[in-house]
Amino acid sequence: MRVLHTSDWHLGQRLVNLERTEEHQHFLNWLLQTIEQEQVEVLLMSGDVFDNGSPSNTALKLYYDFLRRACATCCRHIIITGGNHDSISTLNAPKELLEYFNIRVIGGASADPLDELIQLHNEQGELQLVVCAVPFLRDRDVRLSVPGETAEEREQRIKQGIADHYHAFVPHIQKYKTQSIPVLAMGHLFAAGGSASESEKEIHVGNLGQIGADQFPKEFDYVALGHLHRPQMVNKAHHIRYSGSPIPLSFSEVTDTKVIFILDFEEGKLADLRDVEIPCCRKLVRFKGTLDKVKHQIALYDNSAYTLPAWAELQVELEAPLPDLNQQLEEVLKLKESELQLLIHRPPLIQKSRQTLEQQVQEEADLHVLTEKEVFVKRCQSSFPDSDHAELIATFSELLELMNQEQES
Repeated sequence: MRVLHTSDWHLGQRLVNLERTEEHQHFLNWLLQTIEQEQVEVLLMSGDVFDNGSPSNTALKLYYDFLRRACATCCRHIIITGGNHDSISTLNAPKELLEYFNIRVIGGASADPLDELIQLHNEQGELQLVVCAVPFLRDRDVRLSVPGETAEEREQRIKQGIADHYHAFVPHIQKYKTQSIPVLAMGHLFAAGGSASESEKEIHVGNLGQIGADQFPKEFDYVALGHLHRPQMVNKAHHIRYSGSPIPLSFSEVTDTKVIFILDFEEGKLADLRDVEIPCCRKLVRFKGTLDKVKHQIALYDNSAYTLPAWAELQVELEAPLPDLNQQLEEVLKLKESELQLLIHRPPLIQKSRQTLEQQVQEEADLHVLTEKEVFVKRCQSSFPDSDHAELIATFSELLELMNQEQES
Protein backbone atom coordinates (compact mmCIF):
# COMPACT_ATOMS: atom_id res chain seq x y z
CA MET A 1 0.00 0.00 0.00
CA ARG A 2 1.11 3.57 -0.68
CA VAL A 3 0.67 5.87 2.31
CA LEU A 4 0.76 9.66 2.59
CA HIS A 5 1.71 11.24 5.94
CA THR A 6 0.65 14.80 6.78
CA SER A 7 -0.17 16.71 9.96
CA ASP A 8 -0.73 20.09 11.61
CA TRP A 9 -3.07 21.69 9.12
CA HIS A 10 -4.31 24.21 11.72
CA LEU A 11 -7.36 25.09 9.65
CA GLY A 12 -8.77 28.42 10.82
CA GLN A 13 -5.42 29.77 11.96
CA ARG A 14 -4.95 33.53 11.90
CA LEU A 15 -1.60 35.27 11.75
CA VAL A 16 -1.98 38.41 13.83
CA ASN A 17 -5.56 39.18 12.68
CA LEU A 18 -5.53 37.85 9.12
CA GLU A 19 -7.09 34.55 8.02
CA ARG A 20 -5.14 31.86 6.17
CA THR A 21 -8.13 30.42 4.29
CA GLU A 22 -6.69 30.98 0.80
CA GLU A 23 -3.41 29.34 1.75
CA HIS A 24 -5.14 26.33 3.31
CA GLN A 25 -7.43 25.93 0.30
CA HIS A 26 -4.41 26.06 -1.99
CA PHE A 27 -2.74 23.29 0.02
CA LEU A 28 -5.84 21.07 0.16
CA ASN A 29 -6.37 21.40 -3.61
CA TRP A 30 -2.73 20.45 -4.16
CA LEU A 31 -3.05 17.52 -1.73
CA LEU A 32 -5.99 16.09 -3.68
CA GLN A 33 -4.02 16.38 -6.93
CA THR A 34 -1.01 14.71 -5.32
CA ILE A 35 -3.13 11.82 -4.02
CA GLU A 36 -4.29 11.17 -7.58
CA GLN A 37 -0.88 11.65 -9.21
CA GLU A 38 0.91 9.43 -6.69
CA GLN A 39 -1.94 6.88 -6.51
CA VAL A 40 -2.08 7.15 -2.72
CA GLU A 41 -4.25 4.53 -1.03
CA VAL A 42 -3.96 5.63 2.62
CA LEU A 43 -3.93 9.17 4.03
CA LEU A 44 -2.67 9.67 7.60
CA MET A 45 -3.34 13.03 9.28
CA SER A 46 -1.48 13.14 12.63
CA GLY A 47 -3.32 15.76 14.63
CA ASP A 48 -4.10 19.49 14.82
CA VAL A 49 -6.66 19.46 12.04
CA PHE A 50 -7.92 22.78 13.42
CA ASP A 51 -6.14 25.65 15.10
CA ASN A 52 -8.48 25.75 18.10
CA GLY A 53 -11.20 23.78 19.81
CA SER A 54 -14.01 25.92 18.36
CA PRO A 55 -13.26 26.09 14.64
CA SER A 56 -15.06 28.65 12.51
CA ASN A 57 -17.65 27.68 9.91
CA THR A 58 -15.05 28.51 7.24
CA ALA A 59 -12.54 26.08 8.77
CA LEU A 60 -15.17 23.35 9.10
CA LYS A 61 -16.18 23.83 5.47
CA LEU A 62 -12.55 23.45 4.34
CA TYR A 63 -12.31 20.21 6.31
CA TYR A 64 -15.55 18.58 5.15
CA ASP A 65 -15.18 19.74 1.55
CA PHE A 66 -11.74 18.12 1.47
CA LEU A 67 -13.05 14.82 2.87
CA ARG A 68 -15.91 14.81 0.38
CA ARG A 69 -13.55 15.37 -2.54
CA ALA A 70 -10.99 12.88 -1.20
CA CYS A 71 -13.64 10.15 -1.28
CA ALA A 72 -13.83 10.59 -5.04
CA THR A 73 -10.10 9.93 -5.49
CA CYS A 74 -8.10 6.69 -5.50
CA CYS A 75 -7.51 7.05 -1.75
CA ARG A 76 -9.33 4.15 -0.07
CA HIS A 77 -8.60 4.91 3.59
CA ILE A 78 -8.26 8.13 5.60
CA ILE A 79 -7.21 8.13 9.26
CA ILE A 80 -7.37 11.34 11.29
CA THR A 81 -6.18 11.70 14.88
CA GLY A 82 -6.74 14.61 17.25
CA GLY A 83 -3.98 17.01 18.28
CA ASN A 84 -3.57 19.26 21.29
CA HIS A 85 -5.32 22.11 19.43
CA ASP A 86 -8.31 19.95 18.46
CA SER A 87 -11.56 19.48 20.34
CA ILE A 88 -12.21 15.77 20.91
CA SER A 89 -15.97 16.26 20.69
CA THR A 90 -15.76 18.32 17.48
CA LEU A 91 -13.64 15.70 15.71
CA ASN A 92 -15.59 12.73 17.02
CA ALA A 93 -19.09 14.12 16.38
CA PRO A 94 -19.43 12.71 12.80
CA LYS A 95 -17.11 9.70 13.24
CA GLU A 96 -19.83 7.03 12.77
CA LEU A 97 -20.99 8.68 9.56
CA LEU A 98 -17.43 9.11 8.28
CA GLU A 99 -16.62 5.44 8.92
CA TYR A 100 -19.15 4.59 6.21
CA PHE A 101 -16.77 6.33 3.76
CA ASN A 102 -13.65 4.57 5.15
CA ILE A 103 -12.65 7.68 7.10
CA ARG A 104 -11.59 6.81 10.63
CA VAL A 105 -11.40 9.56 13.23
CA ILE A 106 -9.76 9.08 16.64
CA GLY A 107 -10.29 12.39 18.42
CA GLY A 108 -9.12 11.37 21.88
CA ALA A 109 -7.35 8.54 23.68
CA SER A 110 -9.06 5.33 24.74
CA ALA A 111 -8.32 3.07 27.70
CA ASP A 112 -8.55 0.08 25.35
CA PRO A 113 -5.74 0.05 22.74
CA LEU A 114 -7.95 -1.98 20.39
CA ASP A 115 -10.13 1.13 19.92
CA GLU A 116 -7.14 2.81 18.29
CA LEU A 117 -5.98 -0.20 16.26
CA ILE A 118 -7.24 0.00 12.67
CA GLN A 119 -6.99 -2.73 10.04
CA LEU A 120 -6.86 -1.67 6.39
CA HIS A 121 -7.84 -4.05 3.59
CA ASN A 122 -7.43 -3.88 -0.18
CA GLU A 123 -10.25 -4.15 -2.71
CA GLN A 124 -10.13 -7.96 -2.48
CA GLY A 125 -10.66 -7.81 1.27
CA GLU A 126 -7.10 -8.87 2.11
CA LEU A 127 -5.48 -7.28 5.15
CA GLN A 128 -2.66 -5.02 3.92
CA LEU A 129 -1.79 -2.63 6.73
CA VAL A 130 -2.39 -2.04 10.45
CA VAL A 131 -2.37 1.43 11.99
CA CYS A 132 -2.12 2.21 15.71
CA ALA A 133 -3.84 5.61 15.54
CA VAL A 134 -2.78 7.36 18.74
CA PRO A 135 -4.12 10.91 19.21
CA PHE A 136 -2.64 13.58 21.47
CA LEU A 137 -2.38 12.08 24.95
CA ARG A 138 -3.68 14.55 27.50
CA ASP A 139 -2.37 14.64 31.03
CA ARG A 140 -5.38 12.74 32.34
CA ASP A 141 -4.80 10.00 29.76
CA VAL A 142 -1.29 9.08 30.84
CA ARG A 143 -0.95 9.61 34.58
CA LEU A 144 -2.86 9.87 37.82
CA SER A 145 -2.12 12.77 40.15
CA VAL A 146 0.06 11.77 43.06
CA PRO A 147 0.01 14.13 46.08
CA GLY A 148 3.42 15.44 47.03
CA GLU A 149 5.30 14.25 43.96
CA THR A 150 8.29 16.29 42.83
CA ALA A 151 8.68 17.91 39.42
CA GLU A 152 11.12 15.16 38.42
CA GLU A 153 8.70 12.43 39.49
CA ARG A 154 5.87 14.12 37.59
CA GLU A 155 8.05 14.36 34.48
CA GLN A 156 8.99 10.70 34.65
CA ARG A 157 5.38 9.69 35.22
CA ILE A 158 4.24 11.55 32.09
CA LYS A 159 7.00 10.07 29.93
CA GLN A 160 6.30 6.59 31.22
CA GLY A 161 2.57 7.00 30.64
CA ILE A 162 3.10 7.96 26.99
CA ALA A 163 5.55 5.10 26.42
CA ASP A 164 3.20 2.63 28.11
CA HIS A 165 0.35 3.68 25.83
CA TYR A 166 2.38 2.71 22.76
CA HIS A 167 3.74 -0.50 24.31
CA ALA A 168 0.16 -1.61 25.09
CA PHE A 169 -0.23 -2.32 21.36
CA VAL A 170 2.64 -4.81 21.24
CA PRO A 171 0.72 -7.96 22.34
CA HIS A 172 -2.01 -7.16 19.80
CA ILE A 173 0.27 -6.59 16.79
CA GLN A 174 2.55 -9.62 17.15
CA LYS A 175 0.24 -11.73 15.01
CA TYR A 176 0.44 -9.19 12.19
CA LYS A 177 4.23 -9.14 12.32
CA THR A 178 4.37 -12.94 11.95
CA GLN A 179 2.19 -12.57 8.83
CA SER A 180 4.52 -9.90 7.38
CA ILE A 181 1.83 -7.22 7.57
CA PRO A 182 3.34 -3.77 8.17
CA VAL A 183 2.30 -1.92 11.33
CA LEU A 184 2.31 1.88 11.53
CA ALA A 185 1.82 4.14 14.53
CA MET A 186 0.58 7.71 14.68
CA GLY A 187 1.20 10.26 17.41
CA HIS A 188 0.94 13.91 18.34
CA LEU A 189 3.66 14.77 20.84
CA PHE A 190 7.09 16.27 21.38
CA ALA A 191 9.71 13.60 20.74
CA ALA A 192 13.16 14.20 22.24
CA GLY A 193 15.61 15.52 19.71
CA GLY A 194 12.99 17.30 17.62
CA SER A 195 13.47 20.89 16.46
CA ALA A 196 10.59 23.24 17.31
CA SER A 197 9.58 26.62 15.90
CA GLU A 198 7.82 29.53 17.62
CA SER A 199 4.32 28.41 16.65
CA GLU A 200 4.11 25.08 18.50
CA LYS A 201 2.03 25.34 21.61
CA GLU A 202 3.84 23.76 24.53
CA ILE A 203 2.32 20.49 25.66
CA HIS A 204 2.77 18.32 28.72
CA VAL A 205 3.93 21.00 31.13
CA GLY A 206 6.51 22.77 29.02
CA ASN A 207 7.31 19.68 26.91
CA LEU A 208 8.28 17.54 29.90
CA GLY A 209 6.38 14.71 28.22
CA GLN A 210 8.85 14.27 25.37
CA ILE A 211 9.95 10.70 24.76
CA GLY A 212 12.92 9.34 22.85
CA ALA A 213 12.94 7.42 19.59
CA ASP A 214 14.01 4.28 21.46
CA GLN A 215 10.81 4.37 23.54
CA PHE A 216 8.61 3.58 20.53
CA PRO A 217 8.23 -0.21 20.19
CA LYS A 218 10.52 -1.72 17.56
CA GLU A 219 7.49 -3.51 16.07
CA PHE A 220 6.38 -0.29 14.38
CA ASP A 221 7.55 -0.11 10.76
CA TYR A 222 6.86 3.63 10.64
CA VAL A 223 5.80 6.28 13.18
CA ALA A 224 3.86 9.21 11.69
CA LEU A 225 4.15 12.13 14.10
CA GLY A 226 2.54 15.54 14.37
CA HIS A 227 3.00 18.63 16.59
CA LEU A 228 6.38 19.98 15.44
CA HIS A 229 5.97 22.16 12.38
CA ARG A 230 9.36 21.45 10.79
CA PRO A 231 9.62 18.17 8.80
CA GLN A 232 12.29 16.03 10.42
CA MET A 233 13.48 12.66 11.64
CA VAL A 234 13.58 11.92 15.38
CA ASN A 235 17.09 11.19 16.64
CA LYS A 236 18.17 10.11 13.13
CA ALA A 237 15.61 7.28 13.16
CA HIS A 238 14.67 6.91 9.48
CA HIS A 239 11.20 5.50 10.22
CA ILE A 240 10.14 8.03 12.90
CA ARG A 241 9.20 11.36 11.34
CA TYR A 242 7.36 14.63 11.72
CA SER A 243 5.77 15.71 8.45
CA GLY A 244 5.45 19.30 9.70
CA SER A 245 2.79 21.87 8.88
CA PRO A 246 1.79 22.44 5.24
CA ILE A 247 2.10 26.24 5.47
CA PRO A 248 4.42 28.40 7.63
CA LEU A 249 2.43 29.16 10.76
CA SER A 250 4.81 31.78 12.16
CA PHE A 251 7.68 33.94 10.98
CA SER A 252 10.13 31.53 12.64
CA GLU A 253 9.31 29.10 9.80
CA VAL A 254 10.18 31.43 6.90
CA THR A 255 13.16 29.31 5.81
CA ASP A 256 11.46 25.91 6.20
CA THR A 257 10.61 23.75 3.21
CA LYS A 258 7.12 22.31 3.70
CA VAL A 259 6.59 18.69 2.65
CA ILE A 260 4.43 15.59 2.89
CA PHE A 261 5.90 12.08 3.12
CA ILE A 262 4.98 9.23 0.78
CA LEU A 263 5.66 5.68 1.96
CA ASP A 264 5.70 2.41 0.04
CA PHE A 265 5.47 -0.95 1.77
CA GLU A 266 6.53 -4.23 0.21
CA GLU A 267 6.62 -7.68 1.80
CA GLY A 268 5.71 -6.26 5.18
CA LYS A 269 8.51 -3.68 5.28
CA LEU A 270 8.99 -0.01 4.53
CA ALA A 271 10.52 -0.17 1.06
CA ASP A 272 10.64 3.52 0.14
CA LEU A 273 10.16 6.85 1.89
CA ARG A 274 10.35 10.16 0.09
CA ASP A 275 9.22 13.71 0.65
CA VAL A 276 7.25 15.82 -1.80
CA GLU A 277 7.59 19.59 -1.48
CA ILE A 278 4.36 21.52 -0.98
CA PRO A 279 4.13 24.57 -3.29
CA CYS A 280 3.85 27.88 -1.45
CA CYS A 281 1.32 30.50 -2.54
CA ARG A 282 2.13 33.15 0.09
CA LYS A 283 5.61 33.94 1.37
CA LEU A 284 6.34 35.09 4.92
CA VAL A 285 9.42 37.34 4.95
CA ARG A 286 11.51 39.00 7.64
CA PHE A 287 13.33 42.31 7.20
CA LYS A 288 15.76 43.19 9.97
CA GLY A 289 18.80 45.46 10.15
CA THR A 290 19.72 49.11 9.82
CA LEU A 291 17.20 51.43 8.20
CA ASP A 292 19.18 51.56 4.96
CA LYS A 293 19.48 47.78 4.86
CA VAL A 294 15.77 47.25 5.49
CA LYS A 295 14.76 49.80 2.85
CA HIS A 296 17.13 48.15 0.38
CA GLN A 297 15.72 44.67 1.14
CA ILE A 298 12.15 45.88 0.63
CA ALA A 299 13.01 47.66 -2.63
CA LEU A 300 14.64 44.52 -4.04
CA TYR A 301 11.96 42.07 -2.90
CA ASP A 302 10.43 40.09 -5.78
CA ASN A 303 7.13 38.30 -5.19
CA SER A 304 6.54 37.15 -8.77
CA ALA A 305 6.87 33.44 -7.84
CA TYR A 306 3.83 33.58 -5.52
CA THR A 307 0.15 34.06 -6.24
CA LEU A 308 -0.67 35.97 -3.04
CA PRO A 309 1.04 39.10 -1.63
CA ALA A 310 3.78 38.36 0.89
CA TRP A 311 3.33 39.11 4.59
CA ALA A 312 6.27 40.83 6.27
CA GLU A 313 7.73 41.17 9.75
CA LEU A 314 9.96 44.20 10.09
CA GLN A 315 12.40 45.47 12.73
CA VAL A 316 14.85 48.32 12.33
CA GLU A 317 18.07 48.67 14.33
CA LEU A 318 18.81 52.26 15.35
CA GLU A 319 21.54 54.00 17.29
CA ALA A 320 19.11 56.73 18.35
CA PRO A 321 15.36 57.41 17.99
CA LEU A 322 14.30 58.57 14.53
CA PRO A 323 11.12 60.73 14.45
CA ASP A 324 10.26 60.07 10.79
CA LEU A 325 11.04 56.32 10.82
CA ASN A 326 7.47 55.24 10.07
CA GLN A 327 7.16 57.79 7.27
CA GLN A 328 10.35 56.55 5.58
CA LEU A 329 9.18 52.94 5.79
CA GLU A 330 5.72 53.80 4.49
CA GLU A 331 7.24 55.46 1.44
CA VAL A 332 9.27 52.41 0.43
CA LEU A 333 6.45 49.98 1.28
CA LYS A 334 4.01 51.96 -0.87
CA LEU A 335 6.11 51.13 -3.91
CA LYS A 336 5.57 47.43 -3.15
CA GLU A 337 1.94 47.53 -1.99
CA SER A 338 0.77 45.00 -4.60
CA GLU A 339 3.48 42.51 -3.61
CA LEU A 340 4.07 43.07 0.09
CA GLN A 341 1.92 43.68 3.14
CA LEU A 342 3.45 44.70 6.48
CA LEU A 343 1.96 42.41 9.11
CA ILE A 344 4.19 42.93 12.14
CA HIS A 345 6.23 46.07 12.76
CA ARG A 346 8.30 45.38 15.83
CA PRO A 347 9.61 48.30 17.91
CA PRO A 348 13.04 49.54 16.78
CA LEU A 349 16.07 48.04 18.48
CA ILE A 350 17.83 50.90 20.28
CA GLN A 351 20.75 50.69 22.69
CA LYS A 352 19.32 50.17 26.18
CA SER A 353 21.32 53.03 27.67
CA ARG A 354 19.77 55.45 25.19
CA GLN A 355 16.24 54.06 25.23
CA THR A 356 13.66 56.62 26.27
CA LEU A 357 10.40 56.13 28.13
CA GLU A 358 8.57 56.47 24.80
CA GLN A 359 10.35 53.44 23.33
CA GLN A 360 9.75 51.43 26.51
CA VAL A 361 6.01 52.20 26.33
CA GLN A 362 5.96 51.26 22.63
CA GLU A 363 7.58 47.92 23.42
CA GLU A 364 5.01 47.20 26.11
CA ALA A 365 2.18 48.06 23.70
CA ASP A 366 3.24 45.40 21.20
CA LEU A 367 1.28 42.67 23.00
CA HIS A 368 -0.56 41.26 19.99
CA VAL A 369 2.55 39.39 18.84
CA LEU A 370 3.28 37.84 22.26
CA THR A 371 2.06 34.47 23.54
CA GLU A 372 0.44 34.08 26.95
CA LYS A 373 3.67 32.61 28.32
CA GLU A 374 5.80 35.46 26.94
CA VAL A 375 3.54 37.99 28.67
CA PHE A 376 3.84 36.03 31.94
CA VAL A 377 7.64 35.88 31.65
CA LYS A 378 7.83 39.64 31.07
CA ARG A 379 5.66 40.19 34.14
CA CYS A 380 7.94 37.96 36.24
CA GLN A 381 11.02 39.79 35.03
CA SER A 382 9.43 43.14 35.84
CA SER A 383 8.15 42.22 39.31
CA PHE A 384 11.02 39.96 40.44
CA PRO A 385 14.07 41.02 38.40
CA ASP A 386 16.61 39.27 40.64
CA SER A 387 14.75 35.97 41.13
CA ASP A 388 14.79 32.60 39.39
CA HIS A 389 11.45 32.28 37.59
CA ALA A 390 11.77 28.65 36.45
CA GLU A 391 9.33 27.20 38.98
CA LEU A 392 6.76 29.97 38.44
CA ILE A 393 6.94 29.54 34.68
CA ALA A 394 6.60 25.74 34.92
CA THR A 395 3.51 26.13 37.12
CA PHE A 396 2.03 28.69 34.72
CA SER A 397 2.64 26.35 31.76
CA GLU A 398 0.87 23.53 33.57
CA LEU A 399 -2.14 25.70 34.45
CA LEU A 400 -2.32 26.99 30.87
CA GLU A 401 -2.24 23.45 29.48
CA LEU A 402 -4.94 22.23 31.87
CA MET A 403 -7.14 25.21 30.98
CA ASN A 404 -6.73 24.57 27.26
CA GLN A 405 -7.46 20.87 27.67
CA GLU A 406 -10.72 21.67 29.47
CA GLN A 407 -11.72 24.06 26.69
CA GLU A 408 -10.88 21.63 23.88
CA SER A 409 -12.35 18.43 25.30
